[in-house]
Amino acid sequence: MRKERDFSDAVCQPFLLEGGCHGVLLLHGFTGSAAHMRPLGDALNRQGFTVMGINLPGHAVSMEAMARTGWQDWVDAAKDAFCSLQTRCSYASVAGLSMGGCLALLLAQQMHPTAAVTISAPMAVKNPLLPLAGGASMFVPRVMWRSRRESNDVLDDKYDYGYPGFPTRCAADLQRIIRMARQDLHAVQCPLLIVQSRQDETISGDSAGIIAAGVSSQTVGTLWLEGVPHVCILSDQVDTIAERMAELFRMAE
Repeated sequence: MRKERDFSDAVCQPFLLEGGCHGVLLLHGFTGSAAHMRPLGDALNRQGFTVMGINLPGHAVSMEAMARTGWQDWVDAAKDAFCSLQTRCSYASVAGLSMGGCLALLLAQQMHPTAAVTISAPMAVKNPLLPLAGGASMFVPRVMWRSRRESNDVLDDKYDYGYPGFPTRCAADLQRIIRMARQDLHAVQCPLLIVQSRQDETISGDSAGIIAAGVSSQTVGTLWLEGVPHVCILSDQVDTIAERMAELFRMAE
């Protein structure tokens, strides 16, 4: 199980890294925090991009706070942050991890970013109980994550700030965001990069293929990673991911 973390730590606060005229919004995943996105943000900023990372409502506070939020709060926060970035930068792109990748797809469908990147974005999840969890919320208020040893061995613990579980009622909100992103993939027209690990223990292995086949983008690239888990941006592959993202963003300008 993921250990309890102190979310007052500076590493998991929202960030804005000033750079050039191309801004990138980074969105963390379900129960995660801005800390998950910071190594990627730093890597992109070193390449000259302005990078913004936020904490979605109810995240990086407590599971009780998360239970008072839902899918609409998370979508609205992502849209507000993207609008803020658009006012600062001539070009504005979006990237997200896991559920944040689904939010990035929603922004790509509705807000026409310069480019978009999905990282470990689910079109379905491997855990067959997760879609059913929302219905059990009256009896089981929270579900705790189970840790995998191989993931712990390769992830940078300095940035692994997230909840050790989730409010059961929020499982339905996660599923809704996945469904919304998947059903309107055809509305994605901007250049797109899809990043997924072949060893991802969380999402369905065909997620990247479903995204690639469903979007209308003329430019679609897929970066397959080997030997890293779901939160691949906390692994030694973060620089490789950032380099491929930078190539996409510069091409899209």
